[in-house]
Amino acid sequence: MMLKNRFSLAWLGAQEWLVLLLWFGLSLIVVLKEISIHNINDYLVYKHVFIHVREHQNLYLHYPEYFDVNNYGPFFSLIIAPFTFLPDNIACVVWVLLNCAFLLYAVRQLPLTRLQQNIILLLSSHELMGASSYLQFNTAVAACIILSFSLILKGRDFWAAFFIMIGAFVKIYGIVGCAFFFFSRHRLKFIAGLLFWAVTFFVLPMIIASPAFIVQCYKDWFNALRVKTAQNDQFEQGIVLQNISAMGLIRRVFHLKAFNDLLVFMPGVILFCSQYIWLKYKDDRRYQFYILCSVLLFTVLFSSSSESPTYIIAFPALCIWYVLQYPGKVNNIFFIIAFLLAQFAQSDVFTPWFRTHIAVPYAIKALPSLVMWCVIVWQVHARQFLKLAPVTA
Repeated sequence: MMLKNRFSLAWLGAQEWLVLLLWFGLSLIVVLKEISIHNINDYLVYKHVFIHVREHQNLYLHYPEYFDVNNYGPFFSLIIAPFTFLPDNIACVVWVLLNCAFLLYAVRQLPLTRLQQNIILLLSSHELMGASSYLQFNTAVAACIILSFSLILKGRDFWAAFFIMIGAFVKIYGIVGCAFFFFSRHRLKFIAGLLFWAVTFFVLPMIIASPAFIVQCYKDWFNALRVKTAQNDQFEQGIVLQNISAMGLIRRVFHLKAFNDLLVFMPGVILFCSQYIWLKYKDDRRYQFYILCSVLLFTVLFSSSSESPTYIIAFPALCIWYVLQYPGKVNNIFFIIAFLLAQFAQSDVFTPWFRTHIAVPYAIKALPSLVMWCVIVWQVHARQFLKLAPVTA
């Protein structure tokens, strides 16, 4: 019994050194590996956002310095600017570790116990490693959404708006933080904060480029996102690593080539909004956390731009849900299955045949998150969150 307790999840979560080692260590190892094989293409894309803004070049064209195209807004040029003055390899390491630290800080701000926070970090460390291998901004987007939630609960609405707008002006996703509006006790201040930061972030890139060019950048960004959305629908032409979403899952499982994503997206929006009929519980921490989990999952599941590294936004929601539950075999079995499919379906844990013929072509990574989101929506409507222990941290 002592040995069993020593290696329980609670025991592992209590080991602060282990949590930090896995959180930063796995990501450091993977970024060093990517650097060693010269696979830092995404960072080169980011770096050139700043360079192209400064030189008044279109941000959304193909350039010989890297593969793929940029899909981030012109405001991102200011975020990435400090890194462009470092050697690329060093910049990649610093970029990844700072993103890890940012998400760590965001999780630490959640009104949960230290043990619950540690378990979330421990269970999410492998997903973080996967996101870090791509050097993407998704880790910071997850941090922005979680921070906006925590800051609104703390009454710091102006700064919650700050993080919402950072996410929105870089990758659109951050705008989902507005879903926490009803938890605000200072709604006019929150709205004013959104407007203030929106104007500020719109104008700030004009420090390094002309106003006319920046305005044109926003127009080009809108068009680039439209093109990318159209491309994400072309999974039948071999683009199997895009659209790992609820729409992509349904398209692939049922082989629906001519499929309108709105047939899934709109019911998803209606179901999501239906959770607000229980706003009489808006001051209940358990209800608030369920909405947070729903927002994190919805953001990824109902975006045709979702890729494997995007799931660093969704996976913490599964972990938050899990630490809120009473211990039980059903919850444990459900989470273990979700954990394995979400994090390891495309890894060597499963057979090459499964990865090649099931996990990748059918976007199986989206399945546990979709099931979890449906469970959360059902639990909200059944008011299952009221049966949880009160969140007191």
